[in-house]
Amino acid sequence: MGPDALAELVDRHAAALVLYARQWCLSPEDVVQGAFLKLARQRTPPDNLLPWLYKVVRNGAIDAARAARRRQKYETRAAERAPDWFLPPDDPSGLDARVVTDALAELPGEIREIMVAHLWGGLTFEQIAATVGGSASTAYRRYAAGLTILREQLGVPCPNPGRT
Repeated sequence: MGPDALAELVDRHAAALVLYARQWCLSPEDVVQGAFLKLARQRTPPDNLLPWLYKVVRNGAIDAARAARRRQKYETRAAERAPDWFLPPDDPSGLDARVVTDALAELPGEIREIMVAHLWGGLTFEQIAATVGGSASTAYRRYAAGLTILREQLGVPCPNPGRT
């Protein structure tokens, strides 16, 4: 299928397909875009093009809704455990998770990304370097800088002044 024919299909049917997908998921535009991409990758267009598009959109929307439910369930469970992330074993009062989360959100993006990847993702500095680009030592320096900034913002002294 050529680009002009595909563009005409998009112009003619995209809005209706978005409405159709909206009954199942919260991201119908993404689902419809995925359906048109799938159509563009077909070597030969399906025999019954419009029913095929609706079927692909329907299946994609249902899959997107399932994925959203799984993600919501996972995020809810993670949020329920979130306050525990900031409770040191020897300090029963711990830190207020919301305050720490706000402080983390204020960090520069590159530092925050490294801290989250290391602390919650469990990635090594070598793995972080491969992910974000740069060296492991740069990733470590940014991580250490982030710890220093967080300690200053939260008023938490460094347990080992020689180390971060």
